[in-house]
Amino acid sequence: RNHHAIYGANIAANRTLNVQTHHPSPPQSSPKLTMKSAILASLVAGAAAFAPSSSVSTKSTELNGVFYNQITSEKFGNDVGATAPLGFFDPLGLVANDDQEYFDHLREVEVRHGRCAMLAVTGWLTTAAGVRLPGMEDAPFGFKALLMEGLPSEVRGTVPLTLMSVFFLTPFMQDIGQSTFPGDYRNGAFDFGWDSQTTEWQEKKRAIEINNGRAAQMGILGIMVHEQLGNLNDIGLPQP
Repeated sequence: RNHHAIYGANIAANRTLNVQTHHPSPPQSSPKLTMKSAILASLVAGAAAFAPSSSVSTKSTELNGVFYNQITSEKFGNDVGATAPLGFFDPLGLVANDDQEYFDHLREVEVRHGRCAMLAVTGWLTTAAGVRLPGMEDAPFGFKALLMEGLPSEVRGTVPLTLMSVFFLTPFMQDIGQSTFPGDYRNGAFDFGWDSQTTEWQEKKRAIEINNGRAAQMGILGIMVHEQLGNLNDIGLPQP
């Protein structure tokens, strides 16, 4: 009887093992993985909602091993500023209707802000290094330069003078109908050898300016934020 009992138990165990082998239980998904998948799906769906059906398509770009879905434009996809690895990047579909006039407006605004940001970064780093104009050796740098506390009136007067200079130059920093590309403020009055260069050279220089301007906008914003947080020293810059 014991022999038959052991034999029957072995048969039952084998059957159970076969059932588990041929019908494995589904793997349990991680809650974090499920949440990331849901967020990624919502972002992709939101970006696709801005994509028109004609000249705009979606492609996948790999950046550091991660794939991103991005909107591409047949009309603006090869324009100056569409730089690898993202290329033409318009997730909000601001120019999805192929409006050339609005695209040129956005590009001019981008170039203008980039130029101001490059000047801001250069000015901040120069004053942070201790470079001063004669008579302004005690002037602070960073946000403290807007107040000039404890300094003579002739030194504090440089702040409104600077603001007046900006307002004076603003009317000249715009297209009056004679520019050859967005951000060309020469308006036919200056050349400096630009027109004598090839189209490839001009587009290369424009792309360099746009990308440097983009980096400068992020750079000066980061400097301003960290200055207010009081931890510029942690990123290798002097704290005012």
